[in-house]
This record gives sequence, C-alpha cells and structure tokens, in this order.
Amino acid sequence: MSLTDIMSNMHLSIYTQIALVIFVGVFALIVLRTWRTDRAQTDSWANLPLEDEERAR
Repeated sequence: MSLTDIMSNMHLSIYTQIALVIFVGVFALIVLRTWRTDRAQTDSWANLPLEDEERAR
C-alpha cells in the first residue's frame, strides 16, 4: 500500500472546502470593513509615514 492510496482513502477533501469558506468569509469581512471606514480616517492613516515624528506622537 502506497502513501497515495492511504491519503486518497482518508477523504481529506472536506478540509480544502472548509479552508475556502473561511478564506472567502475573512475576505468579505475585510472588504466590508474597508467600505465602511470613514474616508478621512483612511487618508490620515495613509499619510502617517509622511508626517514629521513630532506630529506623529
């Protein structure tokens, strides 16, 4: 009996489907949070690396 036979008989395909559902769910949550965040706040976050150190504190 080879390793391929053992792995194919374990019916592990459900784990790939579960991982896909989790990935799609997390992706959807990130997209929703991005759309719901205030535009001014995201612009201020984007400008943080460009600000002086004294103003950033």
